[in-house]
Amino acid sequence: MLSALPSHGARRALVLSIVLSVLGYAGFSVWAGWREVTALIFELGLAGIGLMLILSGVNYGLRFLRWQILLARLGHRVPAAPGALIYVAGFALTTTPGKAGEAIRSIFLKAHGVGYHASLAALFSERLSDLIAVVLLACLGATSHPSSRPVVGGVLLLIVLLLLTLALSERLRPLHARLQASGGKLGALGARLCELMFSAASCHRPGILLATTAVSVLAWGAEAWAFHLMLEGMGLSLQAIWAFFVYALSMLVGAISFLPGGLGSAEATMVGLLIGAGQTEASAVAATLLIRLTTLWFAVALGAWALAVVSRARPATALGPQP
Repeated sequence: MLSALPSHGARRALVLSIVLSVLGYAGFSVWAGWREVTALIFELGLAGIGLMLILSGVNYGLRFLRWQILLARLGHRVPAAPGALIYVAGFALTTTPGKAGEAIRSIFLKAHGVGYHASLAALFSERLSDLIAVVLLACLGATSHPSSRPVVGGVLLLIVLLLLTLALSERLRPLHARLQASGGKLGALGARLCELMFSAASCHRPGILLATTAVSVLAWGAEAWAFHLMLEGMGLSLQAIWAFFVYALSMLVGAISFLPGGLGSAEATMVGLLIGAGQTEASAVAATLLIRLTTLWFAVALGAWALAVVSRARPATALGPQP
């Protein structure tokens, strides 16, 4: 499956993230007491883990629905089956800073008539939609956890600024025309950046923004609910609202850290919040490892499989040189 990745650098980055994660998770387990951590994981059982994977699948399905909505808004309708494979294939490179590696979808979507500026605009819109949803979920517990307010408030301010920038992007039309007329590589690059902003702006009109936000909240709420059910299955007492807050804030810290997949920062935040809520080190580490394995790493595994499938289906046009 690794051979399906388009470059040696991408393969090396994925392998490195896996190795570092294994070492980090092992270190967490030893610190908290690996016997206790293992016992708690086994206490949840296969049925509990299976339910978590199902809810992760709900998350992926809803996010794909949002992706199709965004592409349709940009004037492109990709058939569901190949579109789903291409979308999931992007998860193979989720463990990249800001999930930027998911832009690999653009290569495969080109064969379906989706230009790079459109697919990249959809990717940007998707990332912004994720931020909005996670901030809304984090707000559930921010009122009772003052130390989280700077993080939640800072990201909320960033979201407002980005939305305002997109709303005012139409004022760049004269600049776009001048850049197109100027010729040269720099002018062409500037024109493409303007086109990317115009496309992204069309995905954030009030009606579509409301729809994608609702889908995003449901998607990330499914994983937050899985986190809550997992804590209950392990015999840990934590209110549902608090569990949602812990999960959302951890994902938020991981996102703004710009570390690959939020690795390290998301886990440390989650462990710290759980311990602060009265859980033992072993239970905090066990819960963190399980939720990350059944969300982030489950997505990466599915993505690697989907990437191998779409690469075999269109090896020449998907990964070869593009005109």
